[in-house]
Amino acid sequence: MQFELTREFITELKEAIDSSDEIRILDLIGELHPADIAEILNDLPSQQAKRLLQYVDAEKASEAVADLDEEDQRQILEEYSPTEIAETFIENLDSDDAVDLLQELPEEKKEEVIGLLDDLQQAGDIVDLLNYEEGTAGAIMAKELVSIDSNLSVKDALVELRKQADEVEQIYTVYVIDNNQRLLGRLSLKKLLVSKTNAKIENLYVHGIKSVKATDNQEEVAHIMKKYDLVALPVVDDLGRLVGRITIDDAVDVLSEEAEKDYQMASGLSEDIESTDSVWMITRARLPWLILGLLGGILGARVIAIYESELHVYPEMAFFIPLVAAMAGNVGVQSSAIVVKGLANNTLGLGGLGQQLFKEFTVALINAAVCSVMLFIYNTVYSSSNELSYTVSLALLAVIVFAALFGTLVPMVLDKYKVDPALATGPFITTVNDITGLLIYFAIGRMMYGM
Repeated sequence: MQFELTREFITELKEAIDSSDEIRILDLIGELHPADIAEILNDLPSQQAKRLLQYVDAEKASEAVADLDEEDQRQILEEYSPTEIAETFIENLDSDDAVDLLQELPEEKKEEVIGLLDDLQQAGDIVDLLNYEEGTAGAIMAKELVSIDSNLSVKDALVELRKQADEVEQIYTVYVIDNNQRLLGRLSLKKLLVSKTNAKIENLYVHGIKSVKATDNQEEVAHIMKKYDLVALPVVDDLGRLVGRITIDDAVDVLSEEAEKDYQMASGLSEDIESTDSVWMITRARLPWLILGLLGGILGARVIAIYESELHVYPEMAFFIPLVAAMAGNVGVQSSAIVVKGLANNTLGLGGLGQQLFKEFTVALINAAVCSVMLFIYNTVYSSSNELSYTVSLALLAVIVFAALFGTLVPMVLDKYKVDPALATGPFITTVNDITGLLIYFAIGRMMYGM
């Protein structure tokens, strides 16, 4: 049964923590998954969270803290000394999760924690991972894996496998390497178990498996795992030596973070924020795009002001200003959203910019024709001005086509120059298309009315 966090549960748990009622605390959280405990920790002050973790198994507590977002991790870790962090959390985590946790500590405290680790192998693995640049495969990989030499027999390989299995919580696959630690392939556990004990590993393993370099971009790695339905992906250095592996949970985290970032950019948020962040942080993230929208509104007002005298003579044109601006913004956001999604998923195909623009032009032309005809019929019935009917319909046709092409072009150009194309969605596209739509509307009106 899925755990559901309620306000009553938190209240009861806080009372148990304050009264140090161990029996009640264990009754409430004893059977919960680490992810559920992490959800609870999110709703507790850091001091109460620390007291709660005292009653949780060390391994489960470590996983729960590792599941928290960065800000909550920092707040909880501030309650612990370097010795407590090393013994309570780091020693119970895989190297990749341990590194993620250490990244939330000040540099001096981080080095102190590493120096306090009893397992020198683990400390060395953590130091290696910390040296990789953020955003690369090396930064999200784990060093814990199982590998065997291709020259071994099945009997010797099983002995070696038992030795290494003690250090690995989950064995996704067995990697085969040569004498120089270079990755050759992989071997399924089933094949290893059913093969004759005197058989050579070199005759059993699968060649030519997918792998990535430690310097590859983490988003590309995540897309590879998604495309090929991989549970684990080996990581090699520039010499082809096996240095780690990335598991599907790491790939899911990367894709989720990227989706959240793109959604925030499209919504006009310049930083990664949560509803629980401070007023200043939320304001700082939202204000820049609001200012952009404000400036766009001012420019739109200036465009209308330029044609103020004409609007005095033909005031009926003012009735359709909101419609033209809204349609321009909506169409632009639709087009840019499709392109950004395609760029993120690598589903745009090989046609390039020209083909995508032509396709979007065709779609926009059909949509524009339908909307323009509907608007023309409306104006024919409810307006006595033929000039207005033609002006609004032609302007809408031109505006929809322009907005669609602009919304397609901008994200593709940004992507070409290695700028996040998500910037092209939301407030930016809407603001530019609003202003351009008004210019097109009044330019056509000037021609149709002979202004």
